Amino acid sequence: MKLLTLETTCDETAAAVVDDRLHVLGSVVASQDDLHRRYGGVVPEIASRAHLERILPIIDRTLQQAGIGLEQLDAVAVASTPGLAGSLLVGLVAAKTLCVVLDIPLITFNHLQAHVYACRLASGREVFPCVGLIVSGGHTSLYRCPNPLEFELLGATIDDAAGEAFDKVANMLGLPYPGGPSIQRAAQRGNPAAYRFPRALVRDTERLDFSFSGLKTAVRYTIAGPGRPDFEKVKLSDQQVADLAASFQEAVVDCLVAKAFLALDQTGMRVLCVGGGVAANARLRQRLAEEAQRRDVQLHIAPKELCTDNAVMGAIAVERFKAGRFEPLDVDIQPGVERKTG
Repeated sequence: MKLLTLETTCDETAAAVVDDRLHVLGSVVASQDDLHRRYGGVVPEIASRAHLERILPIIDRTLQQAGIGLEQLDAVAVASTPGLAGSLLVGLVAAKTLCVVLDIPLITFNHLQAHVYACRLASGREVFPCVGLIVSGGHTSLYRCPNPLEFELLGATIDDAAGEAFDKVANMLGLPYPGGPSIQRAAQRGNPAAYRFPRALVRDTERLDFSFSGLKTAVRYTIAGPGRPDFEKVKLSDQQVADLAASFQEAVVDCLVAKAFLALDQTGMRVLCVGGGVAANARLRQRLAEEAQRRDVQLHIAPKELCTDNAVMGAIAVERFKAGRFEPLDVDIQPGVERKTG
């Protein structure tokens, strides 16, 4: 079985071909970082236009890399939730068109769940049941994952996602977009104890939600003081930037690590899978590994090349293919992310 997977949830246009043994036959990713850098974040209209321009060439290059033709595909899978509406539509329409022309099944998958599945791909062995932590530019979520087809949301950010906070704080510090890598580089020269920033909800041992908006505001006030809208005019030394970056990064990592292991405690699970762009952060990976070793927990973190958005992690659709979970051609996108109820 050969499956074409498509990823257009945000600002990467990606395609991959995988088989039923989870072998990656081809994978191509086109980043849009250069298009959005001047704005300090992703502009939805620009993202969707870039997907329109790139989706067909990306599919063609992926098939060439895999050494197969369209007629050899058994199904097409596409991320249909969550993400930017315009971006999601480009991928879904492309997938539907291929399925109609080739008369093959359509499979949709959840982008966040695919980030967890990247750990299964990388490990080469079963990782379920597990707790899944997804940390990205738009999402910070915890899931209980009994198997690859069942994901129960345990908690999520109530305001900014961790990656969004990285981007905004990087902008405050005059560091380039994307903020995650910039903050990490600056933090290497800084003192993580130089500034004591808040760790929201860390002491709440009942909730598994996150909050980073207050942390972002605390950095702003530290730079310029409360009530000063012209904080951009404040001149920071290189060491101040490094110390602020390191202290901010440490606060984010503290929150992520605390809630991830609290989720393990609450569910009784002993396996933690971590994915998403922020999972590439070296300090986060270090702290998770240290805590996992201390608690004798099995830890799987997606390799850095599978942390940022890609279509390889769409191999989660192989599980849906085997279970016969196909979609009608009138299936629609779901841009929003699910929230806990009750």
